[in-house]
Amino acid sequence: MPNLRSPRAAVIAMFALNGALLGIWASRIPALKSTHDLTPNLLGLLLLCFAAGAIVSFPLAGRAVDRFGAAPVTRAIAVTYCTALVALGAAPSLATLALCLFAFGMAHGSMDVSMNVWAAEVEKAAGKPIMASFHAMFSAGAGLAAAGGYFTIRAGLGVPMHFTLAALTIGALALTIASAPWTSAKSPHTGGGLFALPKGALLFVGLIAFAAAMGEGAVADWGAVFLNTNIGVTEAQATLGYSVFSAAIFTIRMAGDSIIKRFGAVQTARLSGLTAFIGVVTMVTATALPQALVGFSLMGLGYAVLFPLAFSRAAADPAMSPGRAIASVATLGYGGLLLGPPVIGFIAQASTLPTALLTLAALALVITAFAAHLRAHQT
Repeated sequence: MPNLRSPRAAVIAMFALNGALLGIWASRIPALKSTHDLTPNLLGLLLLCFAAGAIVSFPLAGRAVDRFGAAPVTRAIAVTYCTALVALGAAPSLATLALCLFAFGMAHGSMDVSMNVWAAEVEKAAGKPIMASFHAMFSAGAGLAAAGGYFTIRAGLGVPMHFTLAALTIGALALTIASAPWTSAKSPHTGGGLFALPKGALLFVGLIAFAAAMGEGAVADWGAVFLNTNIGVTEAQATLGYSVFSAAIFTIRMAGDSIIKRFGAVQTARLSGLTAFIGVVTMVTATALPQALVGFSLMGLGYAVLFPLAFSRAAADPAMSPGRAIASVATLGYGGLLLGPPVIGFIAQASTLPTALLTLAALALVITAFAAHLRAHQT
């Protein structure tokens, strides 16, 4: 375990904070859905605001990181992200909620980009693979925050107070740890389009990240709703789906480097895709909470190491610089994380939520099919 004043601990704190704020939001979606009387289609439109904000932020965050360095940009965005959560909880109307979700999405997306660049810098300095452990901390933050949502609901704490207290306490702790000294590299932008898009074999790596991220995003934003409306559990019990999902991801990511070393990136990805497929089918066909939670757990096991694998492969790409390659995969991958939930909402409105969630099973098979492109130094 790194000491609390080390660069590695600083990055861990930022990943944990990023996951925690997303988990806090996810745990209270059913409450906001009820408060604002949202239909699946309307909730999908609101989630699209979140997605739009994040997508707009990707190139802006990349430019900011190039100019000012990943560490200071990540810290600044973290403050904005906490502030956006507070505003989200206090939104009095649908229009205000939509604007707050856009801002929340911008903060989340830009922090994803900047903290991953910072993580790549620290990993390079360490001289060994540690990216999976950083992503594990994101999962830990998300899972613990979602579990905390269960207790705040049981305690009768309203959404505005929950979001405010969480942002102040968790944000202050994470930013204190993240203040550890670190000199980030700066690479002034000298050309190229605003959006960096993956090319060649890296395009398939990006599609793997997209498929995995769409699954993660769907569980975060629709998992509790599915359990509440289709399984018939209480609002408090509905938070358990995302909690067990995140716990499974955290467990595998902590062992991710060893797993990848033993089986290789390609075989690990193939097995991951199959596991996610089984998890989706198990969850969607569940008639009781225990079976559904097994499905959520299997999905977490399947998706766990795909993002770290994709970023590691991008950093080693022979055709693009590490920073631009990581940015390109992040753009496509996080597009799945953010665009997936509203797409699920639109399909659910036209059919049913279980039918919409079955699209994740098809995408899991895409992961298995494209796994060979994770082989290093492929052109």
